[in-house]
Amino acid sequence: MDKKPDNINDQLNMDEEAIAAKEQLLSERMKRLEAMEQDIKQKEKQMKDKEKAKKQVLLRLAPSLWEELAAWAEDEYRSINSQIEFLLAECVKKRKKL
Repeated sequence: MDKKPDNINDQLNMDEEAIAAKEQLLSERMKRLEAMEQDIKQKEKQMKDKEKAKKQVLLRLAPSLWEELAAWAEDEYRSINSQIEFLLAECVKKRKKL
């Protein structure tokens, strides 16, 4: 059964305790959110570093093949470079399965 306050001071003390408990919960949540934010920033940095680590390749293609790849890339909302990278990655995956 809940204890009823005898006077206004008891009520104020209970309110202050409730506020303090809520502040503690919010503080803990804030710390967790800050930790999550740091983790996300670290993962984003790792991804950017990984992207920078990509090797560049000079590739000569016939104009007709370039046009086909460009159309295919546009259909899949990719750049031509991304489409070529995607296709090469798919081929490597298929080869590994054999």
